[in-house]
Parts: sequence; C-alpha cells; structure tokens
Amino acid sequence: MKTTEYLKSLRSKDGAGLKSELEALRREQFNLRIQGAMGQAAQTHLAAGVRKKIAQVKTLINQQAK
Repeated sequence: MKTTEYLKSLRSKDGAGLKSELEALRREQFNLRIQGAMGQAAQTHLAAGVRKKIAQVKTLINQQAK
C-alpha cells in the first residue's frame, strides 16, 4: 500500500481505530526487533518503515486530540 493510500485509510479511522492500529504496529515493531536480535531478520528495511508508520499514527492521534 502506498503512503498516500495508507494515510487516507488512517484519516478515515476514529480515535479507537487509530489506537488499535498503533498497538498492532508496536507489536510488529517488537517482533521485528526480536527477529533482528536472533539473526533471523531477512528484510531489515521493514523496521524503519514500521517506525515511520508509528510516527504517522501518533501524529494523527495528536491532531484529532486538538
């Protein structure tokens, strides 16, 4: 999914949906970090992508809070 499509799908979600998305991304980040520590990470670039998605979700949560 492209970044613009991902952001459009995030903007359509409410606060609870964004928090569940954030929780899923944090879980994915944890799993990628564990795989990297164990030496099993074949696609190391995914960790940076997940960090960016987390930042985007947190930004939208803060924007909706204002």
